[in-house]
Amino acid sequence: MKKITQELLTWYEENKRDLPWRHTKNPYYIWISEIMLQQTQVETVKEYYQRFIKKLPTLEKLANISQDELLKLWEGLGYYSRVRNMQKTAQLLIKNQKKTLPNTKEALMKLPGIGDYTAGAILSIAFDQPSMAIDGNVYRILGRVYRIHEPINKKATYKKYEEKMTSLLPNTKSSAFTQSFMDLGSLICTPKNPKCEKCPLSKECEAKKHQEQEQYPVKEKKISKKIEERSVFLLIYKNKIAIQKREEKGLLAALYEFPNTLKKPTIIDIENDLIERNIPFKNVTQIGEAKHIFSHKIWFMKGFSIELLNPIEKFLWVTKEELKSTYPLPNAFDYFYDFYINH
Repeated sequence: MKKITQELLTWYEENKRDLPWRHTKNPYYIWISEIMLQQTQVETVKEYYQRFIKKLPTLEKLANISQDELLKLWEGLGYYSRVRNMQKTAQLLIKNQKKTLPNTKEALMKLPGIGDYTAGAILSIAFDQPSMAIDGNVYRILGRVYRIHEPINKKATYKKYEEKMTSLLPNTKSSAFTQSFMDLGSLICTPKNPKCEKCPLSKECEAKKHQEQEQYPVKEKKISKKIEERSVFLLIYKNKIAIQKREEKGLLAALYEFPNTLKKPTIIDIENDLIERNIPFKNVTQIGEAKHIFSHKIWFMKGFSIELLNPIEKFLWVTKEELKSTYPLPNAFDYFYDFYINH
């Protein structure tokens, strides 16, 4: 076995984290954990994972839960397309009379939301098949160890990392091998201030020899994000607040939101608009500002609380308890949600 592979496996055996999804070989549970861990910190995922498998312990349960209930269960994790694809996959498998996920890469990658990395992780962790799973941790560790100069956000670079992983992939202990990268990348070979003195690969690491650890993996500069300025309205009537459901496709699809607009009205503008539309109101107040960063855009939001004397029919009017328990709101609106719940 190659020296780097053996060092990784030995280190992992002595230092592996005790995580809830490591107490099972159930492919369904491991799939859930892998999808949740995309774009989300391990500590955050723990609680969501345990709540999710308690509520939806089988593929059939996931396939049959209502979309609103499912999105509410996922609320706060963000990137909601992940869980919508999970339900599509569950429905597809149940329709084809499957009780668990398939154990081949070809079959896995035909399922919604399962790409090269997730398929490799499921095969290696759940089925102990020699299968590579290249993610940010792998890019960082191998990029530093081998001092790979090509930018990781270029498709052609993937082949170089694939070649390195192929040379390291063991015939046995596939689960431990894949998870050793997860733990080493999270605990030791971190993006900033890596703990090289504790790293089992420090003697082999070319970036360390040149004192260039934080220069790897190489990334091309990202295109600047689009900025949107939004006004968010908390429309309140008696003990209820207005929400609306977003479109079934696109950003934050099928989630609920507070009414909002790309316009930038003042309090006087809002009051005049209400008067013109014959909507009686008690008061309009500004309630603060918030920012939310998406992968491709940034929302700068200014909030207004508007106390109405009559409800506006086109909106769904819900109580605080219903907002907490039933209707999934994206965390883009957390500031305004917290303001309403706590006032």
